[in-house]
Order: sequence, then structure tokens, then C-alpha cells
Amino acid sequence: MKKYIKYFSIVILLAACSKGGKSELHNEESFCIDSKTKSILEFKTVQKQVVEEGIQLTGSVETNFDKLIHFNSLVNGVISNTFFSLGDAVEKGQVLAEMQGAELSSLQAEMASLKAMIEVAKVDFKSKKAMFEDGIISNKDLLEAKNNLSVLESQTLKTEQILSLYSASNTNNVFQIKAPSTGIVTSKNINIGTTVADEGMPLFSISDLNKVWVMANIYSSDIAKISQGMRVEVRTPSYPDEVYKGKIDVISQVLDEEEKVLKAKIEINNRDLKLKPGMIADIIAFKTTDKKKVAVPTSSLIFYNNKDYILVHKDDDSVETREVNIFAKGNGITYIDSGLSENERIITKNQLLVFEAINN
Repeated sequence: MKKYIKYFSIVILLAACSKGGKSELHNEESFCIDSKTKSILEFKTVQKQVVEEGIQLTGSVETNFDKLIHFNSLVNGVISNTFFSLGDAVEKGQVLAEMQGAELSSLQAEMASLKAMIEVAKVDFKSKKAMFEDGIISNKDLLEAKNNLSVLESQTLKTEQILSLYSASNTNNVFQIKAPSTGIVTSKNINIGTTVADEGMPLFSISDLNKVWVMANIYSSDIAKISQGMRVEVRTPSYPDEVYKGKIDVISQVLDEEEKVLKAKIEINNRDLKLKPGMIADIIAFKTTDKKKVAVPTSSLIFYNNKDYILVHKDDDSVETREVNIFAKGNGITYIDSGLSENERIITKNQLLVFEAINN
């Protein structure tokens, strides 16, 4: 009730200041705005700006594939335990699962054997290098010793890489699978009892979601309007008040076979992790034109009887209701084609109170 009393009192104050009896739209009024009413209004002197055309697109949030790791097992075994779920945040080195398999024990034995063989190969290479320098053996013999050492070192490196992904637990032949990176688990294909093969599908996937991709759909009617590098704003139904800014990084040159659209990739900073893969996205792409028009905040417009109006403030005793024609809208800005000139002053906040007081 207090809200309506306040509104009514403002209208009365405005009406009391009116010095003329006219109520028709488009006409300038000898209209007084007192200091109390003026304190709740905001004003803006309008200028011309380069017109940015806002093009509406749809799309979806996807994983940043440059920051996506698929974990494929390099050995065979059976999953005996898991410690994570789809969507979990994990840290690099965190134990995610345990796997049982004799092959891993063999790899550890192989690693010990390779290290011993490398030590022998190093001694052999050093000896043959000295013999070569003394002219006792040929260059071919020296190269054979060097190649033998290189092969053993390569095999050792490969085995080390495999074993770095696993570590033995207290139980014999049970090894731990650790997260290869920090991120969010975006797929999980294992449970207790799952048989793992070294050529099978990924056991799980981890993605860094601090940056995600928004894949925009460009329909045939908009292909000519959209270009790489265009500034964009992204919103989602889940967080309608959150605006994510970016630019079009890449536009596919091939139509998506199912959707019959071109896909445009937009990389978005997602530090708060609110954007989730699979979310629907509403996208506005801004195209800069070669035209300049008077720009006003879209919120300052008054839509009445299928027409658009602006309140022009000449001074506190003169406010005009002005019909305007709109050229384009975008990014909270409306570009005026006619009805308003550069450097005129308009009311941009609570203008509806003044409008109703003038015209009622």
C-alpha cells in the first residue's frame, strides 16, 4: 500500500506543477518537475554512436576439448574399487580406482630388469667409444652399442610412463589408478567388476571447466552476417542475469549433417564453474555497421499504443513526450532513426511516472 501512496503522491506533485491543460501526446508541455520528484529521476544527454546490430543465435555449452583428457588403460585387469562419481571435482594424483591384474606386477619386474640392462649397456658403450678412438673397432661397432643403449632407454621410458599412472597398494596385485590432471569428471565408464583392456574405451574423462566452449548454431539466413572475431554475449536459462562475454573464435566451413547449421566456437571464461556442458545458451553476436545513430538506453523507451516514446527534458518547466522511430536494438541500447536529435536531454529512470502524469 505504501508503494502505491508514494506513486500517487508523485503524480499529484507533477500534475500540480503543470501550467497547461493539454494532454495530447507529442505536444510540449509547460510542465514543472519539483526538486523532490527530480531526485528520483535520471537524465542523459544523447549522442550518436556507431550502430551495432545484435544477431540472435542459439547454441549449447560444451567441454573445452583442448583441456579434456581421456584416460585409457595401458594394461589389462579388473576394476576392484572406484572412489569417484560423474561430475566430481578431482585433483591431479588423486586415487580414483583400484585395479587387479598380474600384468602390472610383471611391468615392475620388467622395469627392474631394464634398469640393470641399461647400466651394462652404458659400460659397454663407454668401452667401445674408447676403443673406437684408439682405432681398435670400427664406427659400425660403436653405433651398434649406442643404438642398443637407446633402445633400452626408450623401453624404460615407456614402462615408467605406464607405471607412473599406477601405484601398488598393500594388497598383492592391486594397483591404484590416479587422476592424470585436475578438473571435473565428465564421463565415467567403469564400475566394480569392469574388465579393462589396453585397447578398450576410456575409463573416464577429466576436463578443466575453467574455460568452456559455447557452440553457436548459425542458420543459413545468418551465415552472411556472422564472421570470425565478432563480439558476443552469452546467457543461459539457468542464470538469466549472468552475461558471459567473448568472441567468435572459429566458424566451421562444413554444415552439421544433423542440424543443418554451421557451428561457431566461442571460448568463455568460466571461473565460477556455473556453465555446465550440455546447457542451452542464448547468444547475441554484435555486427558493427557503417551507420551512426542517436543512441538511448533501451530502458528509457515508453511503449504506448503500439508506438515508442521518449521524454525529452528541456528544463524543469518543459518536458516533451516525443514519438521516435527505432532503427535497431542491441546490448541494452536502442538506436533512434528519427524523432530525437543529438545532444538532447532525456529522462532515463522513472520516466513512466512523468509520462502518465503528463498524459492522464
